[in-house]
Amino acid sequence: MKLGKFELYPISDGHFWLDGGAMYGAVPKVLWDKVSPSDGQNRIKLAVNCLLIKADGKCILVDTGIGDKFSKKLREVYKIDRDVNLIASLARYGVKPQDIDYVINTHLHFDHCGSNTSNSGGKYLPTFGNAKYFIQQQEWFSAQNTDERTRSSYRASDFLPLEAAGQVEFVDGDFEIVRGIKVLLTNGHTLGHQSVLIDGGNGSALYLGDIIPTVYHLKPHYLTSYDLYPVDLIARKKQIVEDAVREDHLLVFEHDPKIVFARLRERQGSLKVEVVGGEGVVQKRKKTAKKSGRWRKKRLSG
Repeated sequence: MKLGKFELYPISDGHFWLDGGAMYGAVPKVLWDKVSPSDGQNRIKLAVNCLLIKADGKCILVDTGIGDKFSKKLREVYKIDRDVNLIASLARYGVKPQDIDYVINTHLHFDHCGSNTSNSGGKYLPTFGNAKYFIQQQEWFSAQNTDERTRSSYRASDFLPLEAAGQVEFVDGDFEIVRGIKVLLTNGHTLGHQSVLIDGGNGSALYLGDIIPTVYHLKPHYLTSYDLYPVDLIARKKQIVEDAVREDHLLVFEHDPKIVFARLRERQGSLKVEVVGGEGVVQKRKKTAKKSGRWRKKRLSG
């Protein structure tokens, strides 16, 4: 997809399944199971949608997926399907790991940075050997100072080898990576979560990360049990939605198994999701929320 001088490509690292109750928090299953059907173990299918940005001869990768470090037991727990994986997805666009100039991690949970590193002769090394990895300083601190609630979300092998190799670029708050590509500190899911704003001059896109992981999480009260600061997150989501409508951002959803790119449109006091294909073509429209925060009863099925 073209966005001014930028080319945007969805990069898949496959799918995995998480407990539906964990992904929808306090929302009753009778509601979320209509839009995210669960399997026999109450798990719902989630995508791992990373993003490749090309511009000015540079290749920028946003998030690196779930990776292949899991034991057989955990692969079964999370029902990981990597028939399509990050490296193969990049290869479809003629990009090799050594071609990546910058990696942006929205945060350091294992399903967002799993392919930051690879096993080489029993030692974990950066997968993208020529890249600088941009990570919020606060997120780096949180990943190394976990507690009983957060410990299972982080794996040291995903990020510590980056520092040892001298490939980490720590940022503190909003920061422009290259002209037109900026990370925005979007606290709520974690303290150091960052989203990525791409400004092509004649259009803009926002890679959401886990602030709004799927289209259905556009609803302010649709939170996950992994969101550490829910009150802050609700306020942040409302602002993101308002900005997306006003600025006509192309939104990029990291975990939605059906929708990667979409725009929000206001129609008669309600918000609608306008799904956009990989070439920038509108595919279909789906109803979402009324501006008051109340939602239409019509099922979101796309």
